[in-house]
Formats: sequence, structure tokens, C-alpha cells
Amino acid sequence: MSQHVRYPSVLSRGPFRGSQAVAAGLISHDRLAGPGWRRLLPDIHLRADVLVDHYTWCEAGLLLAPKGTVLGFRSALGLYCPNLAPDASAPVDLIVPRSASLRRHDHLWVHRMRLGDGDILRRAGFPVTTPARTGFDLARAEGLVEAVIAIDALLNRRVTTVGEIASRRFRPLPGSVRAARALALSSPGAESPMETRTRLVLVLAGLPMPETQYEVRDRGVFVARLDLAYPHCRLGIEYDGDQHRELAAFRRDAVRANRLQLCGWTVLRFTADDVLRAPDRVVGQVTAWLAEAGR
Repeated sequence: MSQHVRYPSVLSRGPFRGSQAVAAGLISHDRLAGPGWRRLLPDIHLRADVLVDHYTWCEAGLLLAPKGTVLGFRSALGLYCPNLAPDASAPVDLIVPRSASLRRHDHLWVHRMRLGDGDILRRAGFPVTTPARTGFDLARAEGLVEAVIAIDALLNRRVTTVGEIASRRFRPLPGSVRAARALALSSPGAESPMETRTRLVLVLAGLPMPETQYEVRDRGVFVARLDLAYPHCRLGIEYDGDQHRELAAFRRDAVRANRLQLCGWTVLRFTADDVLRAPDRVVGQVTAWLAEAGR
């Protein structure tokens, strides 16, 4: 139906305030209430045929929010780590000044806090918390596993460092102790959330921290890079995602596995079913192998 609607070009770029558009003579109240337009938030409208993702909601939320509002937490994380961007159903994380007023809405999570001058920058056109501040806020507000996943992703993208995130801990904010634990468990080597989860299954069960993205070499020649490794006993641990089911990947994995075995390495491979549904099995197999190697 919306394909028959004529859209003023200035209103076709994204969300806009309906009251301002009407006052400027760009559209009438009656047309704005018609089928060609979608009301996202109070007084915030969008063309009905536009695909709405999380960052469309971010634009809308910032239009509604008071001056000085920035994106933070998960909304900020997705701008630095696109693979962790929230989906369209996730609420927008808005950080507003403590004295500001903003009516609650299902698509908006409002955090009232004070940010320092060095805590804000612009990313993809949005005012957003810096990577270090984003990591710190997530580390103190999220559950431990989700916090470490977020920090690992920021570190792997090289947009911040553990030291930069840790420097925020000296501010008197709730959750600083929790943030310290998440930082202690983080690693820049994790290349996916599931690699982080695999590592944490082991470490939180009391096993030693494995090395991440460990390179195996034979007489100086590169053989393979392992997701996780205990080099002292030549044990590698790999998380196999669905991409490993493809024929080309299967063939590469077979060649790689043989080369590692010839170099004296044992590699235990786990899937999402192991990590998410049977973590005790993962821990048990790794523990058994480490115990055997230690004899």
C-alpha cells in the first residue's frame, strides 16, 4: 500500500518528529496518520516501507530523548562489534543526564548517570560511549559470561584495552568489583562469543586459563592456529561452529588434524551442543586429558 504514497524527500531519510514536520508544512496531520507512515515513539514517525533495525530505533530514541543523551551498553557495543549488534526487538540503551525526564517506553531502556568528557564520542553519526566506557558499563551490569563476551569482542576489535577499561574501575560506581572479575577473565584472542563461552566453561570450572589463538609450529613452519591450547601438554581445544559442516571446511579440517597429530598434538573439538547443553562433558573430557598428561 505504501508504494502509492508520495513521500516528501526530506522525510524519507529516517525517523523524524511529526510535530516539527507538520509545523514546517512538510506534511499534514491527516497524511501522517495514514497508511504510508509508521509511528515508532510518541511524535516520532517513519516511512511505513522502511525496514526497521536496532539502529533505526536508536535514531528514534535520540530524537525523543533530552539533550545530552548518548547510546550506551548493548546499543553502543553493536556499533563497535557489529556481530553483537542487538536485533530490532531489543530495547535501545539510552544514557540520559540524571536530572533529565524521559517517559518509559518498551523500546527504550533509560540509564540515568553522569558521564565524563572522555566517555563520549561519535560513531556512525551517533553520540555513544567510548569503547572503554562501554566495556566497563557492560562489565559491571551484565552477568559474568555476557560481560566477558562483550569485553573479549571489544579487545579483539582493538578498539580498547584492558588497561583503558580497568581505569574506569576507580570511579565510585556500583558493580566495579564485578567488572574487575570480568576483566580478569577476558582475552583479546577470542574471535567469537562461542569461543569465549568455551573458555569460560573450563576456567569457571576451576581449570587453568588456556592460551587463546595459539600458533602451532613445526621447526618454525606454521601448522595451525588453535582456538584454545594448553601448550605444556600439547592439548588443543576447538569450538566447531556450523561452518565446519561444509564440505570444503571438512576437508581442510581433516588435513589440519593430521598435521597436528603428526606434531604430537591432541585436539578436542566441541560444538554448541557441548558448550551450551553439556558443559560438564566438556570439563570432564578436558580434565581427564590433563590428568593423564600430568602422570
